[in-house]
Amino acid sequence: MRFNDSIALITGAGSGIGKATAVRLANEGAKVILVGRTRSKLEAVASEINETKKIPMAEVFTADVKDPGDIQEMADYVKEQFGDLHVIINNAGGSANGKILEASEEIWDHAHDLNLKSVFLICQKLGRIMVEGAERDQGSQNRSIVNVASLSGYKAGAQFVPYSTSKAGVISFTKALALELAPHGIRANSVSPGFVETPLTEGGLQNEKFKQLVEKKTALGRVAKPEEIANIIAFLASEEASYMTGTDALCDGGWYIK
Repeated sequence: MRFNDSIALITGAGSGIGKATAVRLANEGAKVILVGRTRSKLEAVASEINETKKIPMAEVFTADVKDPGDIQEMADYVKEQFGDLHVIINNAGGSANGKILEASEEIWDHAHDLNLKSVFLICQKLGRIMVEGAERDQGSQNRSIVNVASLSGYKAGAQFVPYSTSKAGVISFTKALALELAPHGIRANSVSPGFVETPLTEGGLQNEKFKQLVEKKTALGRVAKPEEIANIIAFLASEEASYMTGTDALCDGGWYIK
């Protein structure tokens, strides 16, 4: 299995892409740390993972990724409890509507704190643990960071400026991160999903006209399942992608090309 003896931390792990990724990594041998704000959701995912394992493979850590104090506590927890970290999946995020001439500073700050600043802080605080581990094992173990961006980082919508700019920032930040961590043998890539069946899109996709519009604009003619994005994240995180770093994987069903 691709993630035997690996410790992986996944944010936004209570549902959607985060949950699907956590299940996938755990099924491939990783010890997964599930991070999110709602303990009940995380515990439900952990139970789903652990009930099929002889040895529990999932643990829960509640945190708000917008809170620097929570991120520092999370880094301290990982270092004290595990002493190492091999994979980070920065999946937590959320939408934010607004035009440039109308959006409030509060909406702008919320989008960038949640979608971009959190990625920076987690990569900084937990990246140090990964670097220390890489120095100990002299780069013999696979270490990888995957940041979840968005199609919106490529194709900005006039109604979603705070969101689209924050996700474009994730793509750019990941390239800089890859360059900085490459000497330590740690890879960093991002993934940009299009429309996926998640709690974030659930409301819109319940509108039949909106759903039909999405399907019409997507070359493959459908919305993605969370597991399809998790497959791509797992590949990027695995040693199979050992020569990929600083890359964004656009997985939008062909929206951008149509």
